Amino acid sequence: MSDETQLTVVDNPGESRFDVRLADGTVVGSAYYEREPGVVIFTHTEVDPSMEGKGVGSRLAAGALGLAREAGDRIVPLCPFIRAYVKKHPEYEDLVLHPHAGT
Repeated sequence: MSDETQLTVVDNPGESRFDVRLADGTVVGSAYYEREPGVVIFTHTEVDPSMEGKGVGSRLAAGALGLAREAGDRIVPLCPFIRAYVKKHPEYEDLVLHPHAGT
């Protein structure tokens, strides 16, 4: 399946994850998280092996980070994939909650 425009990222709070879904609703990747008030702590990301190398992980990361931004949340990227994505896309750096940033 090469038509990435058919991918949708949604928050699935009951499972504590953001899911990336195909047009038919099939989940093909998930970014797992823990939540604290105003903070999304990304812990692990998975993409269906049949979808690897097709940009699904990047769409998932961008969608999850966009949803966090829309909600006014900050993030803690413990997941290596999300951490690397933010490093490659500095437009998301403002979401990162640094441990010694102070409030």
